[in-house]
Amino acid sequence: MALPDLDDLIAEVDRRCDTAHHSGGQEQPDWLALLTVAAQLAGQLQALADDLVEDYVEHCRMHGSSWTDIGTALGVTRQAVQQRFHAPHKRYSPETMTDDLRQAMVHVKQAAVHHRNNYIGTEHLLRGLTAEDNSATRLLQAAGISPESVHKSVGARLSMGASQAAERIAWTPYSRKAIDLAEARSQQKGSDRIDCDDLLIGLAQVGRGVAAAVLTEAGFDLAILDATSAETGPS
Repeated sequence: MALPDLDDLIAEVDRRCDTAHHSGGQEQPDWLALLTVAAQLAGQLQALADDLVEDYVEHCRMHGSSWTDIGTALGVTRQAVQQRFHAPHKRYSPETMTDDLRQAMVHVKQAAVHHRNNYIGTEHLLRGLTAEDNSATRLLQAAGISPESVHKSVGARLSMGASQAAERIAWTPYSRKAIDLAEARSQQKGSDRIDCDDLLIGLAQVGRGVAAAVLTEAGFDLAILDATSAETGPS
C-alpha cells in the first residue's frame, strides 16, 4: 500500500473544500477555508495513526511484552508509554448482553479463530451479528437490506492470518468503540443489557473499519437505522 505524499494530501484538501476557489471571483483562493479543511484532515490522519499504534500496543501487552520493551520500541520512556496507553479497557461480560448477543459472540469468536486472526475486528462482529436471526438481522431487513448479503460481503473481506493463540484474542480500538456506543444506546432505551441491534448501530456509528464500509455499501445510513430500529425488537 502506497502512503499518500504531501501532494496527494494537498489535492485531497482541494477536493474537500468546495468553496475555497469560489470566493467571489477573486484571484486568491480562500486560504482560511483551505486551512480549516487541512486541519480536519490532519486530525483524521492522526486519529487513525493513534488507533494503529494502540492496537499493536495492546497485542504486545497481551503476548507478554513489558512496558519498558514497548517504550523502547516506540522511542519513549516506560513512564510515557504507560501514561498514554495504560488506561484499562472495559471488559464486557456475558451478563451485560442479551441471549441473542451472547450467541452472536460465539459466531464472532469462531470467525476470528477460523481465519487464524488474533484480534476481534469490526468485520468479525458484523459477521457474527448476521449469522443467525436476531434484532440486528431484523433491523437490516426493516431497512431493506438482506442480512445474508451483508454476511457474505463481510465474509469475503476476512483474511487468513497466522495466529496460533486462539484463546488470547484482543479487540481492536474500533470494535471496543462500537460496543461502547452499543452500551450507551441500550442505556438510552432503558435496558441494562446490550442487544444485537445496539451493536449493529454501534458499528455504523464508528464510521470506520470493515463493518462500516460493508454497511455503507449495502445502501443505508444511520438515519435509516435509527428510524427503523424503533420498529424492530425481540420477537
